[in-house]
Amino acid sequence: MKKFSRILVANRGEVALRIVRACKEMDIESVAVYSEADRDASYVRLADESVCIGPGPSQQSYLEIPKIISAAEITDVEAIHPGYGFLAENAHFAEVCRSCHIEFIGPSVEAISSLGDKAKARELAESVGVPCVPGSDGVVTEENDALAIAQQIGYPVIIKASAGGGGRGMRIAHNDVSLVNGFHAAAAEAEAAFKNSDIYIEKYIEKPRHVEFQILADTQGTVVHLGERDCSMQRRHQKLIEESPSPGLPFEVREKMGECARKLVKAANYYNAGTVEFLVDHEFNFYFIEVNTRIQVEHPVTEMVTGIDLIREQIRIASGEPLGYTQEDIRFEGAAIECRINAEDPDHDFRPSPGTIKEWIPPGGLGVRLDTHVHAGYTIPPFYDSMVGKLIVYKKNRTEAISTMRRALDEFQIEGIATTIPLYKEVFKHFHFLKGNINTGFLEEYFLG
Repeated sequence: MKKFSRILVANRGEVALRIVRACKEMDIESVAVYSEADRDASYVRLADESVCIGPGPSQQSYLEIPKIISAAEITDVEAIHPGYGFLAENAHFAEVCRSCHIEFIGPSVEAISSLGDKAKARELAESVGVPCVPGSDGVVTEENDALAIAQQIGYPVIIKASAGGGGRGMRIAHNDVSLVNGFHAAAAEAEAAFKNSDIYIEKYIEKPRHVEFQILADTQGTVVHLGERDCSMQRRHQKLIEESPSPGLPFEVREKMGECARKLVKAANYYNAGTVEFLVDHEFNFYFIEVNTRIQVEHPVTEMVTGIDLIREQIRIASGEPLGYTQEDIRFEGAAIECRINAEDPDHDFRPSPGTIKEWIPPGGLGVRLDTHVHAGYTIPPFYDSMVGKLIVYKKNRTEAISTMRRALDEFQIEGIATTIPLYKEVFKHFHFLKGNINTGFLEEYFLG
């Protein structure tokens, strides 16, 4: 077992600040890397040391593996935390870290390769009896094969990229014509986004819930799940609102899903943090869809209901420490909800809204948490994801959490940019949302038509 003394944070924004804070609390020095566009960011100032790694565009900075490794070597760090996005699920980056004798704070190269590829992950899930959506046996490379599979399992189907995520490389097809068009479009988009054109096909389950399970696993073989997060409130496969526990999910279904998540990551010899994602239909049948081999944006809701600091646990596991607890020790209390505050204009098809924040008055009070790196006077660069913060509330039940979120959204004052706050204010008044009648098509059905 090794104790880290210096960790490099290979990311930006609120997650970089989140990791820097965890390092400080663990008495570990942190090194921030930053692009020229992020020179004045708060996490750069708060880190013990910082290194500029290039111009604003991520392809010239945060995605440049040689620059990040050089920064790690000249600052003499023992480990790198990749956060989420960018290189967090890049097996090659993890392999380079390993070859340079720098600990990658995440799963092994082998686990990233086997579970990060959706087609391979599906094969592994099926082999250990985890329910999967009916679909192709692995990658589909030929148009005629795609047509045959779709006709066999029945329309509608969804075409998915094997690599990556975030809704890219995904197309829904309702007939042969849309399948052919979607097949080629998804492959081209996947190649452009992930340098991997591999795709596979699944039965499209209409208006399901999207429920994911947070897992932690140490290098000694202990695996626990930390409950579920309901991520059904989405726009074009991009999550906007997440909560834990999932409203209305029967206890026995939750138990089965949690055990399936543990079974799958055990089979992959997985360690560190990860998320096993499922679709749940109207009859509470659930189907495995993918594993995210990293920390998730929405991890704070799990932290609130379990009291477990997930970033701290990632660092502990990477240093070789055992978890020190088992599944029976995990306790779930209360309800937590997170809203992603994005610099986007919901009234104009979520058009990005970069610019300078002229006024920033965040909410507060009991049960309110705000994870953000921005402040009044901060200029949002045009190069990156539009999220400016995560507003999280925690109360003893969902009804109280919703009331607190409504109050917090009313308090939150941001001027100078458009944000998703006005949309959320309407969502948290909606009858079906209040009743927990949610699915992945909720926003399109009631708000975005």
